[in-house]
Amino acid sequence: MTKKGILFISLVACMITLPMAMNAQCKQFAKNTCKAGLEPYQHDGNYHAALLIEGEEAELYKTFYSDREYRIGVCGANNLTAVEFKVVDTRNGKVLYDNSLNDFDWKWDFNLESSQQLKIMVKVPVPDGNVDEPEEGCVAIMFGSKDD
Repeated sequence: MTKKGILFISLVACMITLPMAMNAQCKQFAKNTCKAGLEPYQHDGNYHAALLIEGEEAELYKTFYSDREYRIGVCGANNLTAVEFKVVDTRNGKVLYDNSLNDFDWKWDFNLESSQQLKIMVKVPVPDGNVDEPEEGCVAIMFGSKDD
């Protein structure tokens, strides 16, 4: 095989494995840094984490059940400014919680009268001023619950 062929295969292999390695690092960030903040709620066992750049948004849908207390936690890497998140009722589009109205608190505790699906919308805001190179970091969405 020629040097160009080996270089091409190496480049393709790096392009495939690098995103998986970055995702694994974000899941470790969620597990090591964010999970403890769910206490005294029981973590649901899932690690929803992604590498986001300032200005990017992500959303996640999750079903929540009645007669349970829940905690949603959204935490970001230290190099990111305060991470914004909203919780939206998918039935009517009503915003149930917006952390930008609550000093960018990273968690929200709640319970529902009936089971329903909610949408969690996460945004890494762009800081004020001219930014030549936007920051990039892990953002995790964590869920915990406890029985009544």
